[in-house]
Parts: sequence; structure tokens; C-alpha cells
Amino acid sequence: QVQLVESGGGLVQPGGSLRLSCRASGDILTLNAVGWFRQTPGKERDLVAAISVIGGTYSIDSVKGRFSISRDNAKNTVALQMNSLKPEDTGAYYCAAVLPIKRTALPQGQNEYEYWGQGTQVTVSL
Repeated sequence: QVQLVESGGGLVQPGGSLRLSCRASGDILTLNAVGWFRQTPGKERDLVAAISVIGGTYSIDSVKGRFSISRDNAKNTVALQMNSLKPEDTGAYYCAAVLPIKRTALPQGQNEYEYWGQGTQVTVSL
């Protein structure tokens, strides 16, 4: 069983930065693929970035060059560094984890993940 807790959200002006952290308790997060999802009111949760067990990463085109996902295995956390934030980055951000069949797997659909955090709100506004 993996329990996930997100932190680091908040209100930031356009062009600013935030660092989200996903901390796990229970089973070691290092054994899981982890994704960060974003949800806005009335819409589905969409993947923003994912990291495989061995550290391979994926991110959507709209955040490439601005967001980066990384692991800190010693702290059992996965971070999402968000730079040059835009108003369209606003939303509730959720981290999710799954024990994958392949260590290289980068699951991209929300249905592919088993464990979810409660979310943290990111608001980009003047």
C-alpha cells in the first residue's frame, strides 16, 4: 500500500516558480512509476509529467522546457519543478503512483495509476 501526500502548491504570479513535492509512506515509492496530473473544474485529470522507476521522464508539450519531474529516493519523494508559470497552468495537481510491469514504463492515463494523493492547488494569477 502506498499513501501519497502532495505539498508546495499556492498562488504565484505569471512567470513565477513553484516546486511541488509528492511524499510517500508505506511501500517504497522508488518501486513505482509516478505521475503528476492537473485538473481544472469540469474537466478530466490530465497527465502533466511522469517518471519511470529507472528515472526516465515524460512531459506534455505545453510544459516542456518549463516543468521537470525528478526523484529523491533517499527522501522517498518525487518533485515537480514548475518554472515560467502561466495562467493556463492553474489547477489542482495530483500525484499518482503504480507498481509497473516494466521498470521503464511511463503510464500516461489516469486509469493506469493505482494510488493517488489528495491534491494541491496551483493558481497562477496577477
